[in-house]
Amino acid sequence: MEIYLVRHTTPNIEKGICYGQSDLGITDTFGSEVIKIHNQIPIKEISKIYCSPLQRCKLLAETFDIPITFDNRLKELDFGDWELKTWNDISPLTLNPWMEDFVNVQVPNGESYVMLQERMLEFYNSLDHSSSEKIIIIAHAGPIRALLSYIRQIALKDSFSIKINYGDVIKI
Repeated sequence: MEIYLVRHTTPNIEKGICYGQSDLGITDTFGSEVIKIHNQIPIKEISKIYCSPLQRCKLLAETFDIPITFDNRLKELDFGDWELKTWNDISPLTLNPWMEDFVNVQVPNGESYVMLQERMLEFYNSLDHSSSEKIIIIAHAGPIRALLSYIRQIALKDSFSIKINYGDVIKI
């Protein structure tokens, strides 16, 4: 199986705001970002797309003329009570323990990075890796980084060394 991991295009949100599973729109750079993404993938050889159901991924998936399967396991980290708050507005009493151990500490009414990786690996392990098909997975930086850290045997705490920009395509 050949997999093209694709991070969604630039979301329409101000910098400094905590977002994960909030369903954000996209910016006006969408069209040019889509062209760059399409140029990196052998589209005619792709049999299916697996996609986060959040619109910043869904809108990208719909630019391909390929069957799409939406899967909640591909969603970004659930930031729970912190969703759509500025990072500065999050209480240091809850933020600091998470910042010190974001891998294991669960966001209030959200999830930890370990929890995100567990659901991403559940999805990844459900694929038929013996198949010769080529697929696209459209998701977010968190799930992609968590999967790549597993594949590349990088500790989750060190996984932010894996840079994933908006619109990046990574072949595995």
